[in-house]
Amino acid sequence: MPLLARMLPSPLTIDVRRGAIASLGSVLADRRIATEGRIAVAVGPGQGSQIAADLDLPNCEVFRVEGGSVDVATELGKKLRSGAYEAVAGIGGGKTIDVTKFAASMAGIPMVAVATNLAHDGICSPTASLEHESGKGSYGVSMPIAVVIDVDYVRAAPQRLVRSGVGDVVSNLSAIADWELAGREQGEPVDGMAVTFARVAAEAVLHRPDSVESQDFLTVLAEALVLSGMAMSVAGSSRPASGACHEILHAITHLYPGVSNHGELAGVGALYAYFLRTRHQGTGEAAMRDIRACLLRHELPVVPADIGLDEEQFARAVAYAPQTRPGRYTVLEHLALSEDEIRRSVGEYVTAVGR
Repeated sequence: MPLLARMLPSPLTIDVRRGAIASLGSVLADRRIATEGRIAVAVGPGQGSQIAADLDLPNCEVFRVEGGSVDVATELGKKLRSGAYEAVAGIGGGKTIDVTKFAASMAGIPMVAVATNLAHDGICSPTASLEHESGKGSYGVSMPIAVVIDVDYVRAAPQRLVRSGVGDVVSNLSAIADWELAGREQGEPVDGMAVTFARVAAEAVLHRPDSVESQDFLTVLAEALVLSGMAMSVAGSSRPASGACHEILHAITHLYPGVSNHGELAGVGALYAYFLRTRHQGTGEAAMRDIRACLLRHELPVVPADIGLDEEQFARAVAYAPQTRPGRYTVLEHLALSEDEIRRSVGEYVTAVGR
């Protein structure tokens, strides 16, 4: 009998609304994630501690997460494994959630992602981006068994962090273009279901006229970021949400630590990648205009100066970018521009898209 359907991995529950965190205990019990109450809670340096104090989980044990390195995640994993916990809830931003995902996979227990901001699309993804001695790497982990996003706590986060999530989710369009390019040029299999999830997530945000001041927009952005993570789970890799845009992002964070943040850099990387497609391949001009308009509407960076880099520094990052994801084929590898050509293209890019 032919296989007529496939099973798609997804969290048991996705709760995006005001007051959602208050129901975390019910989610853990009702979904049989934890029936005996042996819960670990990993909290970051932001709102995580306050949220943990407000939770109705009397038997939980709270662990502080400082930083986003492999060493921090490994140490937390050892504590979770030795404590015989039923589950762990990671409460905080991207670093805290990624550390907790890695630690939960290491300990072999389910993990609940409780996001306090919308700066990234890793909330629901099966990957953890962690720092190590040589820079930053992406590690395969188990998808969170549940996702909780409380819009009230998101609104309390710094607006810049919330806005940056827009850059990360719209960068999906650039990642998809790179994946399809790899399919044509390299014969790389392209998963249509993963592409659909990633594209729908980006399109949900791309043309909306409202912004982070609106509860409706925050709900849509949260759902888009979750859907983006599910696209990666379907694909079995970060491919539908990470192409040249993220190669440039990781190059910048490696060469210039502390410059800007993940979502802002993803947006700039996507816009530059579309500029390259427009200039050298004669395609993608409409997408470049739409992404630029979206970034500007949400007060996000579009040129190197907006993220604290000059053109020479940005060009150096573009030249280094392919080294961050060996084996990944994107418009950068396809064009294989020389360093002089990259410098010229960055100057032309600034002229073309600058405010």
